[in-house]
Order: sequence, then structure tokens, then C-alpha cells
Amino acid sequence: MFSKSRINEPGPKAGDKETNPEAKADKPASSAPAVPPAPSSAAPKVKPPASTLSSDLVIKGDIKSTGDILVEGTVEGDIRAHQLTIGETATVKGEVIGDDVVINGRIIGRLRGLKVRLTSSARVEGDIIHKTIAIESGAHFEGSVQRQDDPLGGAKGTPQAPAAPKSDNS
Repeated sequence: MFSKSRINEPGPKAGDKETNPEAKADKPASSAPAVPPAPSSAAPKVKPPASTLSSDLVIKGDIKSTGDILVEGTVEGDIRAHQLTIGETATVKGEVIGDDVVINGRIIGRLRGLKVRLTSSARVEGDIIHKTIAIESGAHFEGSVQRQDDPLGGAKGTPQAPAAPKSDNS
């Protein structure tokens, strides 16, 4: 009465296959549209990889990004990024600004960040303005350290703005 092939067959009944030959074509087509919505909904959540400036790269000029940057080369200019990592082989001559800054290499200039970490291989010559800071044993630092609730907001302009009106009005 039943054939072995129909019992072990995982798909629909033989009658369904013959009457709906487009069912197989619909399934791949329906699964293909199901895939694009998932990446589009996940796309805002997926963080792009950090931009890497390799050790043989020398940049003369400012760098600005809303994403993450990993510097392994030499930069003569200011760097601003969300998450900024200065590698062990890196040298930056300029201001470094970021929400989350990790220093493994050398910085000559001001450093401003919400969260600043100097690792044991860090070499910093300049002032650090931060909300939170961590300095590992072995890090070299020459300059002043100042805590501010908003080190990115008005670290440059805030002290200068009140000073100018007072000297003009006095």
C-alpha cells in the first residue's frame, strides 16, 4: 500500500509535488528575502572594524573619525576618534582626543579623553585631561593630569572664555 520511498521522503506528498511544482521555487525565493532583512536590522548594531594606520605609514595632518582608530605609524597632527588605540610602534605629535583612549606608544602633546589608559609601554609628554584614568606600572609620563566631568566638551575654550572678558572689563 505505501512505498518505502514515500514514507522516508521528507518533503510533501507526491500529489503536492505534482500540483505545486512552484513550491520548491517559492521556498528558495522566500528564504532569500528572509536573509536581507536580518542583516539590515543587524547592520546598525554591528560595529565596523577599527581603521588601522600601519607602522610604515607617516601622516602629516589631522585625523578625525566617529569610529575607532588603531595607530601603529607616525602622525604629526591632531587625532580625534571614538575609540583610539596608539600602538607600541606609534608616535603622535599633536593633540589626541577620544572617548576611550589606550596608549601603548608615544605621544607628544595634549591628551583628552573620557576614559584614558596608559599601558606599561606608554610614553606621554604632555598634559592629560580625563574623566577616568588608569596608569600601569612602567608607563612614562611628563606633564599634568587634570580630571574633568566633560574633558571633550570645552577643555580648550572653557578656561580661555572667562579669562578674556575679565581682562577686557577690568
